[in-house]
Amino acid sequence: MASASHPSAPATTPDITIHTSKLFDPKQKKFLSNVSLIVSPLTGLITSVHTRPEALSTTIARSTHTIDLRGKTVLPGLVDAHTHLFLHAYSDTPAMVQMRDESLVERVIRATNHCRAALLAGYTTYRDLGTEGAGDADVHVRDAVNRGLIPGPRIFCATEALGSSGGYETRVESRSNDGVALGRISDPCDGVIGVKAAVRRRLGAGADVVKFYADYRKRALRFPAPLGSTGGSRGCDVMFPPEGEERSPSLLLFDQEEMDAIVREAKAGRAPVAAHAMTAEGVIMAAKAGVTTVEHGLGMGERSTEVLQVLKDSGTIFVPTLAVMELFVEDIKPLLAEVKAAYDLGIKLACGGDTGAFAHGDNVRELELMIQAGVPLEEVLVAATLHGWEACGGEWAGRKFGWLEVGCAADLIALEGDLEDHVGALRKVEFVMKDGRVWKRDGVAVGMV
Repeated sequence: MASASHPSAPATTPDITIHTSKLFDPKQKKFLSNVSLIVSPLTGLITSVHTRPEALSTTIARSTHTIDLRGKTVLPGLVDAHTHLFLHAYSDTPAMVQMRDESLVERVIRATNHCRAALLAGYTTYRDLGTEGAGDADVHVRDAVNRGLIPGPRIFCATEALGSSGGYETRVESRSNDGVALGRISDPCDGVIGVKAAVRRRLGAGADVVKFYADYRKRALRFPAPLGSTGGSRGCDVMFPPEGEERSPSLLLFDQEEMDAIVREAKAGRAPVAAHAMTAEGVIMAAKAGVTTVEHGLGMGERSTEVLQVLKDSGTIFVPTLAVMELFVEDIKPLLAEVKAAYDLGIKLACGGDTGAFAHGDNVRELELMIQAGVPLEEVLVAATLHGWEACGGEWAGRKFGWLEVGCAADLIALEGDLEDHVGALRKVEFVMKDGRVWKRDGVAVGMV
């Protein structure tokens, strides 16, 4: 009979012993040598962590309950703090087409595949920040993973993001035609009473985290983009688009009072808050409102120093999403410099690439770009593990993950080779364990159909 704590584990399953020669500790921010762990498959928790006083024999008998990860780099399972399970790469299909034209069945099937790809890439936790037109379907994918129906990362979902009226919606020119019905891509709300009600709707729908758009391109139809451009409308371009300025700039969607109310109501419900922000005003207002994380927040130009100081002073976690930015800018270097400046100032970073805009399974691109920015490897690993737990709500998450101590979830991955010598090891995931269950061993998926 399966255990209530871990449905896949028989009640008589013995503990698992894991031996490592190089293990990263996010709390100490360093690699430790010769550490062994004991894991309970019944609870999925680590029950013992100890440093071996002497070297083990050269060979250890391979068994189901003894795992030898010596010679590899062992990390806590990675956390992607900004994902969209219901999106696939924009290079395949533009976002607007996915949200408008793909059926919910197709999108759920794709999300199922995305869960598998993420887990095998070493990501044991996903913070999913909006279904982008799929309603509350992320709640049910999360529950399917938690019930053992499909393999995937631990999911913290937002259901629908909050946007003001007309702020974040599918932009089409045919809206006035009779019979045109478009699914919404946000939960529209206005005013203090309206945003409080929206937060309550999200929590009632099962959301783990509340996300809102501090700003967005709400006037995109003022100068509709030509056919073929990202998010473009049908038809040719307008004759006289604006010169010397951004065609569809990000503008504030909420005022300070509304943002304050969103955060206050979410935290009363013990839910962390993520704010999409692409303008200096949006970042500053969201940080002052007390959000848990600010997403994107790059390209601030002359106001970069001011914006970063507010993030520092407010204690906000910064999720810069470099991997998605890379898709849309000609030169990523100025954005890398902003991330390095944020690190130098002491701003807490978390790793989330806006995965979905690019392929699930390629999540580690965010770590590579942070390293390229000049953030030390150890700090990037902390951002991708411990800080990910904090972005998911910390103690509100209901389970400890992102580091390896007694009482933490047994989420471990092992990379081929020495990560300190070769960053490319991040893409060579040989072993994946989540909640005490092995999903990948010797580079091969196990326990999956």
